Order: sequence, then C-alpha cells, then structure tokens
Amino acid sequence: MELLLAILIIVIILVIPNIKVVPQAKSYVIERLGSYYTTWKNGLHIKIPFVDRVANIVSLKEIVKDFAPQPVITKDNVTMQIDTVVYFQITDPKLYTYGVEYPISAIENLTATTLRNIIGELELDQTLTSRDIINSKMRSILDEATDPWGIKVNRVEVKNILPPKDIQEAMEKQMRAERERREKILQAEGEKKSSILIAEGEKESAILRAEADKEARIKRAEGEAEAMLKIKNAEAEGIKLLKDAKADTSVLTLKSYETLSRMADGQATKIIVPSELQSIATIGTTLKEMLKDDKKSK
Repeated sequence: MELLLAILIIVIILVIPNIKVVPQAKSYVIERLGSYYTTWKNGLHIKIPFVDRVANIVSLKEIVKDFAPQPVITKDNVTMQIDTVVYFQITDPKLYTYGVEYPISAIENLTATTLRNIIGELELDQTLTSRDIINSKMRSILDEATDPWGIKVNRVEVKNILPPKDIQEAMEKQMRAERERREKILQAEGEKKSSILIAEGEKESAILRAEADKEARIKRAEGEAEAMLKIKNAEAEGIKLLKDAKADTSVLTLKSYETLSRMADGQATKIIVPSELQSIATIGTTLKEMLKDDKKSK
C-alpha cells in the first residue's frame, strides 16, 4: 500500500509539471533529446519528462522597438543623430529560435547600418524632407534581411532627426527670414487688394451716380415733352371745336378778350394790346353796324 502511494506521488510529481497550457498569441518551441521536435500552438499539451523540453517561448504579437539615436553622415558631410522605431512580428518561431543569436540586437544593428547607407546617399535638406522615402526603403531592406530569421518587419519610422547645433541655429534663422518674407508679401498683397477694392467701389459709385443723373434728366425731358404735347393737343382741340361751331369774328374777338382778362388776373400791371387785336375789334364793330342797318332797311 505504501509502495503504491509512493508510486502515485512520483507520477503526480512527474506528470503535472509536464502538462502545459499554451495561451493565445504564444508559441512554444519544443526540443526532444536536444533536437527541434515541434512547435506548440495555443491549447493543452503534454511533454515527456526528461526527454522533451521547452526551448523557447515566443510571442506572436507585434513588437515595437525604439532604438537609441545613431550618428549618421549625409552626402554633404553633415553629422546628425537619428533614432528609429521598428514594428515587427515573429511569423516563424522555429526560425526565430534557431535563425540568429540575439535577434533583437541583430535587428538593432541591421537598422543602424541600413540607416547609415540610406542617409549617406542624401544631402541634409533631402534628409529633413524625405522621411517617407527613408521609412519605405528601410522597411523593405529590413523585411528582406530578417525573413530568414522568421521575422516580418511591418513598419519603420524615423522618430527624430537632430542636426548639429550650429546648423539648427542657421536653419532657425533661415526659417525666421522666410516667415518674415512671407508676412511682408501677404501684407503687400492685402494692401493691393484693398486699394483695388476701394478703386472699384469708387468707380461703381461714380457710374451709378452718372446713371441716376441720366435717368433723372430723361424723366424730366419726358415729363416736359408730355406736358407740351398735352398743351398742344388741348389748343388743337379748342381750335377744332371753334371751327366745328362755325364761330364768327365776334366770337373770336370775345375769346381774345377773355384771354386778356385772364392774363390781367395775374400779377402784371400793364397789358399791351397788339394792333392786330384792335383791328379785329374794329372790324367786328363795323360788321355789327352793317347788320343793324340791313335789318332796319328791311
């Protein structure tokens, strides 16, 4: 009985530690008798005591590594400090375990040498304005170089580019001068546009005043012409009525006197009677006397 209990205890001690549960996004590299045997994915696994061993536990998540700044020299012999961030992921745990010694250190050194090669082909201004090109080239080169290690480089970012202090000061002065130049240009353009708008406003105002004066004159001329036309029409209508009524000289004379009477109602102090009206009045009187004599003889 004691022997069975001892055997049971030994079995438990040997079996329980060899029961492994691999979590999600992890992989276990298993060796059997010192040689690669298999790769465990997530789930429950049991290894043989004293025969199998876990050689490496690999994370399958994306890994971010921020490497220290590296001194690089540009094509125009300017030394600057550049630090990079590499985003990579382990795609093959076996290659990652056996492909290279210290893979993170290998990636860092590969990143530094690749960065020096790329920056060495660019001048200072190109380096400062070509981050996307640098990132793309580095990602392509690193991805190809780390493929035998079971690593997939997803992205490489140039984090900081630090030129020497004297060059930074010169760049700041240049940027300040450029900003002042742009400010003066914008101010001049603003004043120019303002002057143009003011001139256009004055021009439009003058045109509108001229058009308004023109319209007023046309309206006044049209009103005077219409008034004169109505007066002439009224005079013509009066003459026509007199003709239709077959008015004699006495009626015409009376109308003339009525007109003179209306004229006298005004502020004039003197009335000058034309000689023609006097003749007409004399003729009218003579005609009346002749008519009276003719009636008496009858």
